[in-house]
Amino acid sequence: MSSLDQNQRLHPSCRDKTTVSSDSSDTCELAKQPLQGLKLASHAVLEKAQERGRLKCSKCGGSRMFFCYTCCSLLGVSLQEIPLITLPVKIDIIKHPNETDGKSTAIHAKILAPSDVTIYTYPCIPDYEKDEVVLVFPGPGAVSVQDMMQCLRDMTESRSHGSSDEPCIKRLKSEEVQGATHTAKNPESGNPDEAKGLESRVYPLQRVVFIDSTWNQTNKISTDERLQDLLRVELKTRKTCFWRHQKGKPDTYLATIEAIYYFLNDFHVHCLSQEYKGEYDNLLFFYSYLHSVVNKAKTAAGKC
Repeated sequence: MSSLDQNQRLHPSCRDKTTVSSDSSDTCELAKQPLQGLKLASHAVLEKAQERGRLKCSKCGGSRMFFCYTCCSLLGVSLQEIPLITLPVKIDIIKHPNETDGKSTAIHAKILAPSDVTIYTYPCIPDYEKDEVVLVFPGPGAVSVQDMMQCLRDMTESRSHGSSDEPCIKRLKSEEVQGATHTAKNPESGNPDEAKGLESRVYPLQRVVFIDSTWNQTNKISTDERLQDLLRVELKTRKTCFWRHQKGKPDTYLATIEAIYYFLNDFHVHCLSQEYKGEYDNLLFFYSYLHSVVNKAKTAAGKC
């Protein structure tokens, strides 16, 4: 792992470079390195692979760097050389059929967290239990990650009472949630049945759905009837660092891997009630390296 000062913030969001400084050189420098302070595995293996150049995928024949985004397999890098991450919830990515594989960051999540991430190509969408699954997508009615768990519990309780129109119950006090979290994660500390019940209250979330598409193509998937009943969650305060910024879209519209990373970051703090110490930073292993490569190229070309 890369060395970090113990007091350094491990998960800074991408700062708004237009408000930090009016000096163009400072702004340019910030644009080059907005992903500082992450607790990442060494990029040395990617640097060596880049020096060797592109390789031909043995499955599809495509010329690729680091991994084949079509076949979801590593190229020039072994599985033992990259970080593998275990996630607290399962992730489903619904990919638009017209999304260009080479421009998508969804493959990063699949390679780095293979046991917990599944990619589906629309119109293939699984059948979801609405009170166990959320859709991360902005829009009217979307809630924050902080409010998500209580909303899911309300949906579960409403269904058990045979009504979906009941008002939301009062949110549990934070100390109650934290106490339940401790008991659920340590079932031996109390009655097994009670611990199991508390666990189901604290962890109703089983799966999180993300849409992988250009923002101009998302409407077809986001309005699909199979996703309509899912609670929507919005990451309102995060800003994208993606080098393929889509013209006319706000900087709060995130790349797929950014959305997954920031969701898990907030989930860890607000839902698991634990201090975040970089547990999911390696989801940005490829992304952060590619970000630095792109900005070095822009600098060399005099574009920054």
